[in-house]
Amino acid sequence: MARKIIFMGTPLFAVPILKSLYQNGYPITLVYTQPPQKSHRGQKINKSPIQGISETLNIEYRTPYSLKDNTEEYERIKKINPDLVIVVAYGQIIPKEFLNLSKKGFINIHASILPNWRGAAPIQRSIMNLDKETGISIMKINDKLDAGPVCNIYKMNLENNSNASDISEKLSLIAAENILDNIDDILEDKVKFIEQDHSKATYASKIKKIEGNINWTDSAENIIGKINGLYPSPGAFFTFKGERYKILRAEIANGKGNPGEIVSDYLEVICGNNRSIKITQIQREGKKAQNINEFMLGTHIKKGTKI
Repeated sequence: MARKIIFMGTPLFAVPILKSLYQNGYPITLVYTQPPQKSHRGQKINKSPIQGISETLNIEYRTPYSLKDNTEEYERIKKINPDLVIVVAYGQIIPKEFLNLSKKGFINIHASILPNWRGAAPIQRSIMNLDKETGISIMKINDKLDAGPVCNIYKMNLENNSNASDISEKLSLIAAENILDNIDDILEDKVKFIEQDHSKATYASKIKKIEGNINWTDSAENIIGKINGLYPSPGAFFTFKGERYKILRAEIANGKGNPGEIVSDYLEVICGNNRSIKITQIQREGKKAQNINEFMLGTHIKKGTKI
């Protein structure tokens, strides 16, 4: 008898994983994703990446605003009687009563080495914390945040100057490659789930835009971690004469001076540990991204300026 799998996910990170399941013949009975969002400007409606790929692959999908107290979706899943539910950055809490509707449980693909960085922004927090490695954890969902038992962890090194976009793409591909063996083992009861060491848990709270504000008295390493961790959104930024400038890419240098001082003609800024960062790509508020040579031709932020 054919297996029944439900997939729950929303962002681009989840797309390669759903595609891998589909292309390898796993029966996706139904997909859940976050409802379309209005863009910040105007009335354009943006579908989630998972809704887009579901439409392309002709997989039935649902976009409820919430599963909490949602009798309609509860009964829908109960009627399907899935063998397994796979959750990848869905963006909603799965109510406790739903967790009993799948024969083999709800499995979460989480982008950290659990119990490190439970929560909404594990990739960003790991980079901002200057961690040396990160990974993918395959865990069974329980009624607490990312606290369920883990069956497998796949690790990767965090290379210098890798940003959140780079790492997200790499981790997504690692998950897409490895989830198939995990599903087979889970469905055949060949996998062992091991409890996390809850005493070592750390939490990756949702990123707030204000966290991107750069304090130049901070170390160059921490500022680079912020730039990379918050790329591409919401971004690390500084404000000069009332305008916001988002730093997209930068590298550590060895300039001398006072924190916030521009010490070269190519936007090298002094940081708090008597080192500096060289900005290589920047975006002025309301403008397109520019490489530093192009930006310096038209800016008033010159050598000797304090930002």
